[in-house]
Amino acid sequence: MMAAQVARACAVFQVDEIVVFNDGQSQAGARPRRGFEGDGYTGYSDPDDFLYHVLSYLETPPHLRKTLFPMHPNLRTAGAMPSLDMPHHLRANEWCQYREGVTMGADAAFAEPHGKRSKGHAVSTLVDCGLPVKTRIPVEVPPGSRVTVKFASADEPQLDGYTPLDAEAVSPDTPREETGYYWGYSTRMASSLSAVFTECPYDGGYDISFGTSERGITLASLFNASGNSFEVPPVPTQWRHMVVVFGGVAGLEVALKADKNLTSKGVTEAKDVFDYWVNLVPQQGSRTIRTEEAVWLGLMGLRTVVQDRQEAV
Repeated sequence: MMAAQVARACAVFQVDEIVVFNDGQSQAGARPRRGFEGDGYTGYSDPDDFLYHVLSYLETPPHLRKTLFPMHPNLRTAGAMPSLDMPHHLRANEWCQYREGVTMGADAAFAEPHGKRSKGHAVSTLVDCGLPVKTRIPVEVPPGSRVTVKFASADEPQLDGYTPLDAEAVSPDTPREETGYYWGYSTRMASSLSAVFTECPYDGGYDISFGTSERGITLASLFNASGNSFEVPPVPTQWRHMVVVFGGVAGLEVALKADKNLTSKGVTEAKDVFDYWVNLVPQQGSRTIRTEEAVWLGLMGLRTVVQDRQEAV
């Protein structure tokens, strides 16, 4: 349920990327993985792997999950988790020019006997996009691969029940870049706090970073320059990629101590890793703010930064 609440918050606030980083407190040690090794439950043995698994599952459109996610103990209570219901989680009777699908193999109409193709013969792959008919893309993609497709027209076509719809395979970023659709989040694992930044997939890295701690400055003082007694630079309105980092129960300070890359460079204060070090809940009545609570509070509190950027653009 904690993982589901994190996913819900990221969906509501249109987060593009979730990074699960090792703070040195888990039993499994710092070793990033992709995929879900073994058949056992990893919630205790490797909590990073467990969180990555569940978050990836929830982001995937429901009609693709059975194919892309085999039965696994990590997902045994998946039916109890709330739906994210993001724009790319389309129903069979809903039309959108973009859609997520899973490849099924070569189109039989284009395949030659014994797997041979004549010279110059077109190559095509059938894709299950959750529609009453299959979709056909003019490229060869291995079966069981997730793809984003774009249809020729934004208008819903007439379906005859058996003729495949033609589309093109595009980048998962295309729906957002071309039409402004929020198209879900990607999930990656990082072996340490510093790896969150050094392994950033965006050119130029993150432009602006926020670390969260009860020892940080309040959001009110951050956004109110006249009442800010701290020497904090104003939050810029021109940026492309912002990252907000939340610690575990022990906070980001322990993540810094476990990060050999940062400590070897003489970094001793966790606040020095970030552009801004903020306290989401001043005078909190509980000793701890749970991660799933902090994500909701942080994304809501920092919404002003996103809105200021949109107005500036």
